[in-house]
Amino acid sequence: MAGRLQMYGLAHCSTCQKAQAALQAAGWQVDFRDVAKAPLDGDEWQRMIAEFGEKLVNRASLTWRAMSDEERGGTPLQMLSAKPSLMKRPAIVESDQRLLGWTANVKRALGVAA
Repeated sequence: MAGRLQMYGLAHCSTCQKAQAALQAAGWQVDFRDVAKAPLDGDEWQRMIAEFGEKLVNRASLTWRAMSDEERGGTPLQMLSAKPSLMKRPAIVESDQRLLGWTANVKRALGVAA
């Protein structure tokens, strides 16, 4: 089942690190993009928002809690462009699958032991 996939996240995110290690151990070739060090442009964010929806904005994160009401009132594109760490992580694109987070369902979908 393993192949190649694209993962978006933050290099310092422990969940992204665990996901990448588990996927590689399961035989996946992971193309990782740190959205803070290699920011997505407006079109790329729009595509991600279209693929993942509002869930791409992590409203449970420390970044969200530190934002002002005015910042929270922005569109997902405005918020994610200004604060890439607000993105729910990891975001995984594999063929026609779009997976968000590192849950048991995501692991199962990718053939990784939960």
